[in-house]
Amino acid sequence: MDSPYAQERLAKLNEGKCDFSFEVDSSGRKYHKIWEVDNRTYGGRSCHAFINKKTGEVFKPASYKAPAKIARYNLNIISSREECFSRADWAGAYLYLR
Repeated sequence: MDSPYAQERLAKLNEGKCDFSFEVDSSGRKYHKIWEVDNRTYGGRSCHAFINKKTGEVFKPASYKAPAKIARYNLNIISSREECFSRADWAGAYLYLR
């Protein structure tokens, strides 16, 4: 069901030969920011997600500076956390509303 490109990315992830990595930036006042760092482009970064420090809500980024208005998941609620982790992917498709 996944595209060949997605299958290739997942295979590289499983082998530990990934072209990108993720970093958590906790310097913000309200949110932890999850950065995706592309190691092929000498450290090019894109914002992957925001996590509210107080509530544990996960947000899709509206820009690299701010999250979208609607929370996608809440990591403090077990069922929501399990759904987030089961759907999580390297591209961030799990953060779109369905």
